[in-house]
Amino acid sequence: RFCKATPPLSELPTDVMKQVTPSNREHYTHGCWLKNKEGVTMSIYFGVDFHARQQFIKWCDTADGEVHEQQLSHRQPDEVREFYTRFHGEVIVGLEASGYSSWFETMLQQIGHQVWVGNPTEIRRRARSRQKTDRRDAELLLDLLLKDEFPRLHRLTPASLEVLRQLRYRHRLVQMRTRIYNALQAIALSAGVSLKAKLRTNKGQERLCQLSLTPACAQQRREWLSLLSELNRRIAQVEQELEPLAAADPRVQLVRTHPGVGLLTGLALVHTLCPVSRFANSRKVTAYIGLEPREYSSGERQRFGGISKAGSRLLRFLLVEAGHKAIAKDQHLKKLYHRLLHRRERAKAKVAVARHVLVHSYILLRDEIDYAEFLRRGVAVRSARVGHRLSMPDKLIERSASAQQQSA
Repeated sequence: RFCKATPPLSELPTDVMKQVTPSNREHYTHGCWLKNKEGVTMSIYFGVDFHARQQFIKWCDTADGEVHEQQLSHRQPDEVREFYTRFHGEVIVGLEASGYSSWFETMLQQIGHQVWVGNPTEIRRRARSRQKTDRRDAELLLDLLLKDEFPRLHRLTPASLEVLRQLRYRHRLVQMRTRIYNALQAIALSAGVSLKAKLRTNKGQERLCQLSLTPACAQQRREWLSLLSELNRRIAQVEQELEPLAAADPRVQLVRTHPGVGLLTGLALVHTLCPVSRFANSRKVTAYIGLEPREYSSGERQRFGGISKAGSRLLRFLLVEAGHKAIAKDQHLKKLYHRLLHRRERAKAKVAVARHVLVHSYILLRDEIDYAEFLRRGVAVRSARVGHRLSMPDKLIERSASAQQQSA
């Protein structure tokens, strides 16, 4: 917004910063002219190459066009806050997305500065130099900000981030509990008893406690069971904290009308996708979550690979679990699953059902309807079509291909 056509190199002064005086109100930097109009507040742009222990900064005040640099250590957070507090007006700080910059983003927002988080892949793709240093990375970020080409990412609200943190915390607790179950199962097998799924019940654990074990295995059994009860208590506590949040959100109540979508999947869908208006269609949603297939096509050859897995790993896991539950409750998804099961392996059929659950949930959120209204609209659309795709007869559902050949 501050740029105009760059003049030829022959017309540029040899020393731009010295020959172009501030009285002209035009300054050349990073390959473009910055124009400071009278009465317009000029912005200050920061390109920050952020690391866990330090950051390298390149910033430009568009009022004079001068570029400065600074390196700050994170060992003294007060010095970092003091540095950014010196700047007033419209301050825009651009940095690459990372998993350890949340404290820095919160600090900048408290000061009153704007934080722009960019796509690291797109930023690196636009680098013109083969050399990669902290100074060059910060200069690249500043250059993209000044030219209004910064690949900005959507940032979730603080409330959504808190909910997703709780969901990830519960997921880690469940993973720990699964490892404990596996360890107890190994102890039972060492005693010649296979409990399998019964180990998760009270009777199965009582049977485990009655086994005659060596002193070391008996001590491990006692400690594993103690940890198991503590994990069950903490998992239940997290679910109790999430339940009021889901009950107070009408969007979660809408998606929970879909078969298989419960408390955890509903919260993950709403706080990961919303606002859904930023997605143009359902294909954008599947690509955002990472459930779209990769394509390797050239010429007349068309080949599709596995899913990209580019989005939230937790949401993909919950969608597969929700799809597994939805197969037993929804006839349309059940037919889809068994139709794919005869042509593909079981894992691909489950992923396809999970993708349908995601698209259905997106439509529920976009149109603000429940699942019953979604089905009614689907019936109306299918009845209006001239041609129909052949569906699998009910008598073939849940029957393997070999069984069908024998019956034929």
